[in-house]
Amino acid sequence: MSLPIDEVLPEVHRALAVRDEAIVVAEPGAGKTTRIPLSLLNESWLAGQQILLLEPRRIAARLAAQRMADLLGESVGETVGYRMRLESRVSNKTRVLVVTEGVLTRMLQSDPSLDGVGLVIFDEFHERSVDADLGLALTRYARALFRNERPLKLLVMSATLASDALSDALDRAPVVHSQGRSYPVEIFHRERVERRDVVAAVSRCVLDCLREHQGSILVFLPGQGEILAVERLLLEALTGSDVVIAPLYGALPLERQRAAIQPAPDGRRKVVLATDIAESSLTIEGVAVVVDSGWARKPTFETRLGMTRLTTQRISQASAKQRAGRAGRLGPGVAVRMWSVDQERDLPPFSAPEISDTDLAPLALQLMQWGVNVDELDWLDQPSVSGWQQAQHLLAELGACDKDGVITDHGKAMAALPAHPRLAHMLLKAESLGLVAVASEVAAVLSERDPAPTFGADLCQRLPLNRLRNPSLRQRLQQQARQFQQLLGGRPSATNARVSSQESIGLCVALAYPERIAMQRQAGGAAYQLANGRGAMLADDDSLRREPLLAVAHLGSSAGQANDRIFLAAPLGAQLFGDLLPPLVTRDVVEWQDNGQLLVERQHVLGKLIFQRETLKSVDEAILKQALVQWIAEQGVDALPWREQDKNLRLRVACLRALDGSGSEWPDLSDNWLSQNLDLWLAPFLPVIRNIRQLQTLDLSAALLALLPWPMPRLLDEQAPTHLTLPTGSQAAIDYTQYPPVLAVKLQEMFGQRQTPCIANGRLQLTLHLLSPAGRPLQVTQDLDSFWRNAYSDVKKDMKGRYPKHPWPDDPLSAAPKRGTKKQGY
Repeated sequence: MSLPIDEVLPEVHRALAVRDEAIVVAEPGAGKTTRIPLSLLNESWLAGQQILLLEPRRIAARLAAQRMADLLGESVGETVGYRMRLESRVSNKTRVLVVTEGVLTRMLQSDPSLDGVGLVIFDEFHERSVDADLGLALTRYARALFRNERPLKLLVMSATLASDALSDALDRAPVVHSQGRSYPVEIFHRERVERRDVVAAVSRCVLDCLREHQGSILVFLPGQGEILAVERLLLEALTGSDVVIAPLYGALPLERQRAAIQPAPDGRRKVVLATDIAESSLTIEGVAVVVDSGWARKPTFETRLGMTRLTTQRISQASAKQRAGRAGRLGPGVAVRMWSVDQERDLPPFSAPEISDTDLAPLALQLMQWGVNVDELDWLDQPSVSGWQQAQHLLAELGACDKDGVITDHGKAMAALPAHPRLAHMLLKAESLGLVAVASEVAAVLSERDPAPTFGADLCQRLPLNRLRNPSLRQRLQQQARQFQQLLGGRPSATNARVSSQESIGLCVALAYPERIAMQRQAGGAAYQLANGRGAMLADDDSLRREPLLAVAHLGSSAGQANDRIFLAAPLGAQLFGDLLPPLVTRDVVEWQDNGQLLVERQHVLGKLIFQRETLKSVDEAILKQALVQWIAEQGVDALPWREQDKNLRLRVACLRALDGSGSEWPDLSDNWLSQNLDLWLAPFLPVIRNIRQLQTLDLSAALLALLPWPMPRLLDEQAPTHLTLPTGSQAAIDYTQYPPVLAVKLQEMFGQRQTPCIANGRLQLTLHLLSPAGRPLQVTQDLDSFWRNAYSDVKKDMKGRYPKHPWPDDPLSAAPKRGTKKQGY
């Protein structure tokens, strides 16, 4: 049967004959995955070498290998084989080897030259997994080092891809386009469905489509939870109908995934409820209608917490196009989008590459094993700086590298295990403790999604694995556990007499996630505090609430929430610390608390968790003073008992400092400087106190004046006095809260004065606030002479009638200053 990709195969052949990189953009259904590798087997440049075909998912890898083997009339494992974690069908005849993306990295670790491989094909590259990005970067790096004589060729394929940008990154690689075999798809839009309404809205839409359209329906939902909820609603609504409901998600047993992909039985229709697993990697037979919720669940890594969350996100325009195209494989189809036309414009053009927002610890460990720095590779998108730093910190904590980032022997052993660095570290430590069997099962469970969520959060309820009811899942996990045991030297019977079987599970989790050791806040309560300081909660009815200590494996919550939800954990015995787990750290704590009390105690801690407290009876005075300095630093200098004279002193110095400009000898007494230099100016004057109320006796002016070397205290009084003597003999306070400072004085007391009062040896005129006899402002000026000449007459007219007992001379400059009324003396 002819496929659209067949028309451009000659162009693909020509591109790879003259270049070492090429790009194929082919619409869904074009046949690129199966036709291109087989068509290239006899190319002269391949010269009998093998072709590696990378697929992002295991089921896609199996199906691609099976389809190519069928085209050749062979069984899988002959000319076409596959290799993935826990499964391999390959022989010495295999020329096309289909692998999942992580397998390529391990092949490069064992043989950087990829000897015997002539072409690596990156299929469905638009998904931009971190393994695909790493595989492409390492392959190009290794090719430059080892394949000068027989260049290793690279082919990148996708249905939706920013091909121009990728071509530029691959040295202007040629791009071959194939239109695919697709029929017109009519797009219908509905009002946007918010995440909380997805289940109900999608269920109604599916029922509408079953009534209005023919053929099977493919429904895209965010994740397993929504799929199961929609399945329940549809089964209730379609009882007795000829409609088959088929879920499709990654954790589903393989046989059920295959059943979802197959055509519906004769005379029946099928509704496939799928995650984005069905977006590009799989072809589902018989689909004529697509219902797209517009949501997808993606892992999001929070570098601050060192934790990956599954977040529900809006899909990209490229994903929407991919999904809709699934309805046009067999004939004209229909796609219903659960968002409006206007809202579609707000969708991002493409999904962000995983490398921009993922846990980079596995990638960092692989590069350490290679001995290559992250900056030495040509990345399509550079790993985030914060994510990279967090990954290096974690690997150092696990002992995988030294302080310079050089891999250790322990790190090399970790890199050799097909597991996340946390689990690899746990397996190796457990081996030294005689806990190989239980650690292998724990690692198998934690490598997958929770195999038994209905058991509550207790990991011990999932182990041993033979208690799991799902036979397919149980078999896969047992196979994974056996592989770990074999990689650790094949000693599954090793045990440790010091640890009970239940304690050993918590011990293993604590080895992998030491910062997630959790202590109950209140006996019997659901609230816990993690060693990293984060809060976490159990479900109200969870059996683990009787445990004071937990080792937490899986957490989750919405970003920004104060507490995470504990999904998977195991009890942890306190007696394990210092023997099988690192010992608790002992520290003496002298610090002021928010309630103003001094805490003086010895603590035995793990991270933020306090296991034991003892009151310290004697403490050095210097330590007590330093604790007070630390408290003031945290609270800010506003917490000090500032009196008016202290504040005025600072303002007076600030005034002279501002007057002198950048070269001023007057010290900086701002809040910022004082806060950053507490040890210099404040500590020598602090009393030894145990209650914060005793701080009220502190003489802050003395501490501040100590910053003024002689004769600056005298100059301060001379140039920035607190008061000014008026012609009447009154003492008027100068307000330094403004610049220039303000002198508020009753107008009559300035009669006969032509010059505006000054400070700083006449360098700075004050701002005069001339007041009425009642003390209300009449005029603000820095030019007293001008006021008498220009504004006084108007003020006199207004005020003379109001205050007839006070003098309002026609010539204020010749009048004597006066404090009171006409009858009162001067």
